[in-house]
Amino acid sequence: MSLILGILAQSGGAAVAASSYESISTVTVGGTAVSSISFTSIPATFTHLQIRGLINTSGATNPTYQFNSDTGSNYAGHHLWGTGTGAFANAQTPSTSTIYFNHNPSASFPSAFVMDILDYASTTKNKTTRILAGSDTNGGTAEIALWSGLWMISFAAISSVQLYGNGVNFTQYSSFALYGIKGA
Repeated sequence: MSLILGILAQSGGAAVAASSYESISTVTVGGTAVSSISFTSIPATFTHLQIRGLINTSGATNPTYQFNSDTGSNYAGHHLWGTGTGAFANAQTPSTSTIYFNHNPSASFPSAFVMDILDYASTTKNKTTRILAGSDTNGGTAEIALWSGLWMISFAAISSVQLYGNGVNFTQYSSFALYGIKGA
C-alpha cells in the first residue's frame, strides 16, 4: 500500500519536495465496512493538506466529502473525465451539501485518488480542492478524472474532513492517508 500511495503522491500532488510531506493520519478499513471516514483535529501548522486513497466500495457510486461537518449548501465542484472512448464534463452548482471526489469505485475494481486541499488553515479565503482519480476495470471501461471543489463558508479554517461512500460503504482494504504539506 505504501508503494501505491507514494506513486500517487508523485503523480498528482502539490509541486513540493517529498520531504515537505508529513504524515498526519492513516485509516484502513478492516473487516467491517463503514459508510464514512473522518480526519479530525487537523493541526493548522501546514500550508496545504493532501489525502491519498485507494477505495473499495460495496457498490458503484460517486463518493463525496465535506469539511468541518458542514452539511449546509455551501459547496460547488467540477468534474472532467475520460474513459478511453470519450471525454465528459459536469458541474455541481453552488448550493450542494457535499462534493464528489471519485467516480464509481467498487469491490471488484478499486479506484485511487489524490486530493489536495489548498490553503486549508487560511481565514481570509474560501477553500479549494483539486483531485486526480482513476480506475481500471481490467479490460472494461477505465477512467481518469480531474475534480475541483469549492467550500464557500465564512473563510473558516479546515479542522476536519469527512469522506462518505454516498449510499454505499467503504469496504475492507480501503485506505486513506492524510498528509500536511509544508511551504509552497
